[in-house]
Amino acid sequence: MKLVVQRVTHASVEVNNEVVGEIGNGLMVLVGFGVNDTKNEADYLSRKLVKLRIFQDENGRMNKSVKDIGGKLLLIPQFTLYASNKKNRPSFHKALTPDIATKLFDYFASKCSEEVDVETGEFGAYMKVDLLNNGPVTILLEKEADE
Repeated sequence: MKLVVQRVTHASVEVNNEVVGEIGNGLMVLVGFGVNDTKNEADYLSRKLVKLRIFQDENGRMNKSVKDIGGKLLLIPQFTLYASNKKNRPSFHKALTPDIATKLFDYFASKCSEEVDVETGEFGAYMKVDLLNNGPVTILLEKEADE
């Protein structure tokens, strides 16, 4: 499982010219699942994500989490995180199948929402994502599937 985490001042996602998710201060997160991922990886990364200390404290140090600042998450399903780029045209054979990935994305979002407010994109839809990266700060979180 892979997460591309961006600290944002605001972010939104549109499907068919309609905003389906929008946050202010918080994290916009691209979420991808590999072929062997399960709830174990989702559990681990949901805990890691809400505790990730990448917001500044009163001394200007990255020492606060999205939960600490009362921020929100905007989770965007992104199967292309598992693109294999051996040739010029990417292959997605390492990405989890959409039927299982949809359920795992929903599970991941629900686990995160136990700790912070969560907005999401729409799995399988063509989405337009708008964000103002704060910093910029971009972090990659990964958890290999337990095999």
